[in-house]
Amino acid sequence: MNHSSWRTYLVTGADRSAGRETPEIVADALAGGIDVVQLREKGTDARSRYRLGLRLRELTAEAGVPLVVNDRVDLAAAVDADGVHLGQSDLPAEVAREQLGSDAVVGVSASTPAEAREAVDAGADYLGVGAVYGTDSKDVPDERDGIGPEGVRAVAEAVDVPAIGIGGIDADNARAVVDAGATGVAVVSAITAAEDPRATTEALREAVDSE
Repeated sequence: MNHSSWRTYLVTGADRSAGRETPEIVADALAGGIDVVQLREKGTDARSRYRLGLRLRELTAEAGVPLVVNDRVDLAAAVDADGVHLGQSDLPAEVAREQLGSDAVVGVSASTPAEAREAVDAGADYLGVGAVYGTDSKDVPDERDGIGPEGVRAVAEAVDVPAIGIGGIDADNARAVVDAGATGVAVVSAITAAEDPRATTEALREAVDSE
């Protein structure tokens, strides 16, 4: 799997979807050209997340887009996801790899070069770097001020795996994150809360790919 081609990355969040169902948001984002989808939905019980994961697996498989599950290695396996994304307090990357197999994608959150190097040494395929800008989202680390593009640059230069910026990113500031060395950007409410998630995804892609 070519993680370096991941330019736009959606993290789901029903609590930030303006009352719409997550499959509807994901379908619109896929139509808009999103490169990867992460199932988060921490506020729901395991069975509900499992059912949602099966539906998202159908949508992403049809679109040829990877599906990653946040935190839950068991859920990733149960819905036949492409991999898992882990935070600093979750299972180590090497344990997830043992459970999911050598072909699974394993991402890890990192906000410093030290965390990034540790994650890569443990087998991370890519890093979720942030929070880049100030955000109150529960879906990214609690960083009110954010590490900024320069923080992204420090992490990206410390490792050889793709770095995906996350936290407070939208079409207006995404290019600065990529210019700092990120392979792409991940968003939650920028897409889920948008009036037109498909058009917003297209705008995000245009911003990331602009020169």
